[in-house]
Amino acid sequence: MFETSIAGSLPKPAWLAETNKLWPQWRSEGAALLQAKADATLLWIKAQEDAGLDIVSDGEQSRQHFVHGFLEQIEGIDFDHKVKMGIRNNRYDAMVPQVVSALRLKGRVHAFEAQLARAHTKKKLKFTLPGPMTIVDTVADRFYGDKVKMVFAFAELLNQEALALQADGVDIIQFDEPAFNVYMKDAADWGVKALERAAQGLTCTTAVHICYGYGIKANTDWKSTLGDEWRQYETVFPALAHSSIDQVSLECIHSHVPPDLMKLLAGKDVMVGVIDVASDVVETPEEVADTIGLALEFVPKERLFPCTNCGLAPMEREVALRKLQALAEGTRLAKERFSKD
Repeated sequence: MFETSIAGSLPKPAWLAETNKLWPQWRSEGAALLQAKADATLLWIKAQEDAGLDIVSDGEQSRQHFVHGFLEQIEGIDFDHKVKMGIRNNRYDAMVPQVVSALRLKGRVHAFEAQLARAHTKKKLKFTLPGPMTIVDTVADRFYGDKVKMVFAFAELLNQEALALQADGVDIIQFDEPAFNVYMKDAADWGVKALERAAQGLTCTTAVHICYGYGIKANTDWKSTLGDEWRQYETVFPALAHSSIDQVSLECIHSHVPPDLMKLLAGKDVMVGVIDVASDVVETPEEVADTIGLALEFVPKERLFPCTNCGLAPMEREVALRKLQALAEGTRLAKERFSKD
């Protein structure tokens, strides 16, 4: 009951990359960089285990960015001539690579970090991949001319890597789809179908993470325009409830998401965000347990998985560590409160 995990990313140590940035520059290159990535991965696996989390991840330490880390191993993408483009419905500008020809994997994408993580933990291992719809929103199309055609091309490549990750021993493969909260109708119409294509043939647990973004100014400013109720989930949750995806990750604590929307995910495991990634204030165990209690009004306890609202990448390392501990301690308190209900 109440198996804990993080949504995905964790802060990069200062000796690996720039800190407090979503697109950090690496501190080294070549063999030294590869070793630094490995060291950071092992550091965060140990930190998650020490905090008491049930499911651990590599913390995305080998990726500069959660989308581009996957794209770097795809033929047909030009990283040498990036262009400025508004992403997430122009919420912010980003320098993005261009799709210039048919897409094809160069080979394995995340074998190094997945196999490293699997070899160094006996706990359940979760690995994150960008969702196909979010990838399409983070590249400039100069080849396909059709968003749906391109999203399924990316979904096929994601599926190839996901199947390989499963063979590496990964227990949970999570696709990150923040775009589902921006282009809600498209997400329900074809985004979920593309997600299912990315997960096709997997027998491990599959998950999708849908958030309101990292705790950066562009996202917090956007949230302030959404009013007293954030109902974006209302459009896509019914489609996900009828999909083949096993788990859905959502924001809960300190959000304006009506908690009763979780009822729309009946039959799915729900990763409930009980840790706020947009604040450096560390939650108390009581706050975490209270949020779990709120979610239990709408989610059966055997289907509730306490999680973070989103990734922790832009945070100070010490704050992130304390939030991991709060997640585990608050969940232990919730087990005491609710295990007999």
